[in-house]
Amino acid sequence: EATLDLAERRRIRSAIRELQRQELERDEEALASKRFRPERGSHRQDNKENWPRSQHLEEEQQTALAALARQLEAITDVEELTKLLRAAGEYEERKLIRAAIRKLRAEEIEAATLAGNAQSSQ
Repeated sequence: EATLDLAERRRIRSAIRELQRQELERDEEALASKRFRPERGSHRQDNKENWPRSQHLEEEQQTALAALARQLEAITDVEELTKLLRAAGEYEERKLIRAAIRKLRAEEIEAATLAGNAQSSQ
């Protein structure tokens, strides 16, 4: 807001969008690395009797989250993602859906900005 030069404002907004996109990508990478990293804790050693069952449940959950991530990549409607978010019960599911919504909104903003820049240059 400190500058009156429209071209400079465009460059600043573009740089801000790029930084937001990079931050979103880093968040998604961190989420993916956390999601698929096996837990190594001493709590499993304490309860060896239930360990195969808990390991099986964890593997099922990881498989379900991976399937959800693939499903979310195909969805291009924020309203549909919002419905999924409201219906989700697990924290990790909601986390993935919110990341997909942020990514989709960032793409929409970028597309609108590019369209606006294309019109203003004509």
